[in-house]
Amino acid sequence: MQKIIPFLWFNGQAEEATNFYTSVFKNSKIVNVSRMPGKEPGQQGPVFSTIFELEGQTFYALNGGPQFNFTPAISLFVNCTTQAEVDELWEKLTADGGKEDRCGWLTDKYGLSWQIIPVQLGQYMGDKDPAKAGRVMQAMMGMVKLDIQALTDAYNGVGVGA
Repeated sequence: MQKIIPFLWFNGQAEEATNFYTSVFKNSKIVNVSRMPGKEPGQQGPVFSTIFELEGQTFYALNGGPQFNFTPAISLFVNCTTQAEVDELWEKLTADGGKEDRCGWLTDKYGLSWQIIPVQLGQYMGDKDPAKAGRVMQAMMGMVKLDIQALTDAYNGVGVGA
């Protein structure tokens, strides 16, 4: 059992968002969908909440109403191992009204912020050589979707001083 579970508040889109997110990530599943009671006995009403998993992480989604919206102050950070994975997630999460931002950040069509980050970025930024880490930081600051080869080139000093 997971001790800490992200709880996502939607304005009537919990089921749609759950279906979308579980279609984006390969290792995902819908665990539960709870519905409000229907108007007549035995009828089911609209979705109240869902529980779903993405890459082993459990999430709750609630149709809570229009009182609260997502902000970039909270984002979901996705470690990617290849450029193909970065590209695929970027394309899917920005589709149908999602918005690109700088430095690997995006906002999906539901307003939820994501960071699509290659694992190499953390490795390069954590290098003990401040010149290498600085070049990587400078390269990243000029990017929207992160490019592993460009980050690797910056790390290795390729094109520096040319």
